[in-house]
Amino acid sequence: MAEVIRMPRMSDTMEEGNIVAWHKNEGDKVEPGDLLAEIETDKATMDFESLWEGHLLHIAVKEGTVPVEGVIAVIGKKGEDWKAALEGEEDNSEKATSNGHAKEESSSKKQEEPAMAESSSGSGGAASDSSSSEGRVKASPLAKSIAKEAGIDIAAVQGSGDGGRIVKKDVEAFIEKKPEAPAPAAPAAAPAAPAPPPMPVFAVGAEDAHEDKPVSQMRKTIARRLSESKFTAPHFYLTMEINMDKVVELRKQLNEVAAPTKISFNDLVVKAAAVALRKHPAVNSSWLGDKIRYNKQVNIGVAVAVEDGLLVPVIRHSDMKTLSQINYEVKVFAEKARNKKLQPDEMSGNTFTISNLGMFGIEEFTGIINPPDACIMAVGAIIEKPVVKDGQIVPANIMKVTLSCDHRVVDGATGSEFLQTFKAILEEPVRLLV
Repeated sequence: MAEVIRMPRMSDTMEEGNIVAWHKNEGDKVEPGDLLAEIETDKATMDFESLWEGHLLHIAVKEGTVPVEGVIAVIGKKGEDWKAALEGEEDNSEKATSNGHAKEESSSKKQEEPAMAESSSGSGGAASDSSSSEGRVKASPLAKSIAKEAGIDIAAVQGSGDGGRIVKKDVEAFIEKKPEAPAPAAPAAAPAAPAPPPMPVFAVGAEDAHEDKPVSQMRKTIARRLSESKFTAPHFYLTMEINMDKVVELRKQLNEVAAPTKISFNDLVVKAAAVALRKHPAVNSSWLGDKIRYNKQVNIGVAVAVEDGLLVPVIRHSDMKTLSQINYEVKVFAEKARNKKLQPDEMSGNTFTISNLGMFGIEEFTGIINPPDACIMAVGAIIEKPVVKDGQIVPANIMKVTLSCDHRVVDGATGSEFLQTFKAILEEPVRLLV
């Protein structure tokens, strides 16, 4: 029996996938481990490998967005009837739906009938009967495939399945009875209309005033998750200035003796934050609704800007790693992020997040908490400024950091104590080498 292939769930937050390209054509032989397609998830573009052996009999969606568990292809023996496989899936789905809703339909029949009568009396016709309340056409995968091949709008088909669902026989009946388009009637003679006023003259390029682009899966997820975070977690912000003079000197010395590795300021910030988190477990925590989780591992997410938005690879056990190890992992993850090759396990398990915009010259900003973390730290540029030291005005390298805290988990004093420890470590950075 041919195998119906469905859109896999390739990350814990994935709700739909975007098929970017197929690497096999219909009719090609397929073996386990073969690369079938590239699928863009909410986090990265990932390779979809075959678990099946046979021939690619049918590609249901050549490119575009498909919900998780939606049909994308059929694999089976050469010459096997792929339509029968889809029809079998359709029958199983209808049986499951029928069994699952039998009691509900019986108890609510009287309530549904007026609503159905009202719907059928409207101007929607067959299309409205075959659609869900959200406007999506309810149809089996096989019915959609047949309608697509026949070049007909499936929304125009009257569904006879459960709840008006369109099935194979509905589409076939529609095709058989499809009337030819009537010849257009000759227009009635009309009196000559007055000449229209002259069109206004626009500046060159006015027609190209904007460009619309589809929202990527990554951007959809960023919008959803950060909106939930911003409007669910009560944020408050703590900002502190840190004298980075000794960090600047230490980094210079490290890079002179550690070539070819070049330790960055961000590596030092990640390490210092990891050491401070070990001393302040309340900041290294998560809100879980009915409980607070205090994480025993320090796993720092490092925000990386990419073309479609932001990815956050995770440096696990950051407090136990050397500066050179942190440097290596950040570089590898950043490169994979820009090439959309990060895997879901490389972007999960974070307990704290750092977002650094200092390389762009940004002096100070605030970040939105990256769930499930309780805090995110926004790191600004190191700016040479005049400061008062021992009664004298002297130049100093100053860096501002802002800690965004979820007030359900972290209080002001708790966040402030963490920042004091973080500041003390960076102002005496030799502690990082012990």
